[in-house]
Amino acid sequence: MTELLTASQMRAIEQAAIESGEVTGLELMERAGRGVVEAIFEEWPELSKTSGWAVVLCGPGNNGGDGFVVARLLKEWGWEVEVFLYGDPKKLPADARVNYDRWLELGEVIPLTEQDMRKGGFADLYVDALFGTGLKRGLDGELFNVVRHLSGVNGDHYTDRLVSIDAPSGLCLDAGRVLHQEPSDPWPREFLDSVPAEFRNKVAQAGGAGAFQDRFARLTVCFDSPKPGHFLAQGPDLCGKLVVKDIGISIQRCRFNGEPYDDAFTLGPKPFRRASRPAFLTLAEAPGRVKDERTWGGLPLCRLPKFRQHHKFTHGHALICSGGPAKTGAARLAARGALRIGAGLVTLGVPPAAQLEVAAQVTAVMLQRVEGVDGLTGVLQDERLNALCLGPGLGLERARELVPAALNAKRATVLDADALTAFADDPAAFFAQLHESCVLTPHGGEFARLFPDIAEKLSAPAIKGPAYSKVDATREAAKRAGCVILFKGPDTVIAAPNGQCSVNAAVYDRAAPWLATAGSGDVLAGFITGLLARGFAPMQAAETAAWLHVECARAFGPGLIAEDLPELLPEVFKQLNI
Repeated sequence: MTELLTASQMRAIEQAAIESGEVTGLELMERAGRGVVEAIFEEWPELSKTSGWAVVLCGPGNNGGDGFVVARLLKEWGWEVEVFLYGDPKKLPADARVNYDRWLELGEVIPLTEQDMRKGGFADLYVDALFGTGLKRGLDGELFNVVRHLSGVNGDHYTDRLVSIDAPSGLCLDAGRVLHQEPSDPWPREFLDSVPAEFRNKVAQAGGAGAFQDRFARLTVCFDSPKPGHFLAQGPDLCGKLVVKDIGISIQRCRFNGEPYDDAFTLGPKPFRRASRPAFLTLAEAPGRVKDERTWGGLPLCRLPKFRQHHKFTHGHALICSGGPAKTGAARLAARGALRIGAGLVTLGVPPAAQLEVAAQVTAVMLQRVEGVDGLTGVLQDERLNALCLGPGLGLERARELVPAALNAKRATVLDADALTAFADDPAAFFAQLHESCVLTPHGGEFARLFPDIAEKLSAPAIKGPAYSKVDATREAAKRAGCVILFKGPDTVIAAPNGQCSVNAAVYDRAAPWLATAGSGDVLAGFITGLLARGFAPMQAAETAAWLHVECARAFGPGLIAEDLPELLPEVFKQLNI
């Protein structure tokens, strides 16, 4: 897995590298500018074989300094370059001012206004170097209009060749949310309050209903490490394609005294002093895959294979409880997922009225009558049942009856769907029953029902940076619930009570929109349950299952339905050499 650095972490690492004498700020700026030009020519090779017209928008900080370097390098390549500056050049940081002066030897700098942006024709290339990792407040007034105008939201589509340095201006790189000083919501507050929280969340994360409504950049170039906001919320939509360029800051060399950076480091005689290892935020990739420096991956899990001396009970026995007649499909999907991912045995616990229905549908999955609390308690006398799953198609009444009994057994337990919604009227009492071997798998609506105050913070307009993020929300929820939370979405976030957190993002070239189909979440619950049965820790089980879930969808492509997902696991395992 790759560690995702927050904006403040990245700035601190850069500053430490400068103070150590490893590199100067000017050298970093030069490398960043060259990295952007390299990325442009790699993305559009035809641009390197000719000259063209580029427009570079520079901001008042070091991001603007990177823009001046890009402008100079393109000019030296033979391009016509027009440079705009937002802000007072006298207030530029020292390194950015040096590159501003260097550019003045080659061309002029035009004050940036929307009116100036509307003049003239359309350039071959636009470079957004207005605001990057240092953005602390929302865009407002004319600057907001300039950015909207450049993005094409106003109907003025400049070119597909729009490149952002670090991030599209206005995007908070810690949260993936657009910062806007005065979010514009054309819908009345009363209307927004009447719609589901997940809808309000989408509106707020976009910066208000009148904020960015279109992809902003075609290409976003960042340096040394991706940031959380590149993968969360609106980040992937606005970034277009993400390229990470190495500018020579070795993050490994910045781990002084063997102590890595994290969310709670301090600068001083011993930079990046570690407060708690679990505070890392990681981007999950393949189980057991060997990673190189520039890949985003490698979950440290090697227990997926089975060995000669093992037998079925070595790999655990999962019990998945179903609902009543005509409500058993979701549980059967979960059971199939648990079996395919390697649980040694999987049993469906069904009420008497559904036994015949389920018996006609399953073969390798076993069947057990579970009528009520007494029935479940009796079944759980078999201690070989080491992983439970309740929720898919369970029904609210049956969930209220069975979940407390399942939790009382203190087995590894996945709670999904109805097992979450059934306790929305008293979340605190529900959390009091949970234990550290539980995994909750809410989607946006279920999350809002269990954690309404946290969901409200997540849906509030993002005005200042760093904005409250899905990572913040999931970590807070996990701490409150006392167990692992997997908050679903294309930017799935998984957090443990101790702060350990990872992002399983199905975005960019890993996008899997086909997962938006009925039953896919039930299969994911089954994947997690199967891994828990095999002895995976809750956090590892959730991370690995989420990653495999996306890989199965990608292996199939368009036309995917939930039944396909478990059947694709053998092919995914084969590709992983497992």
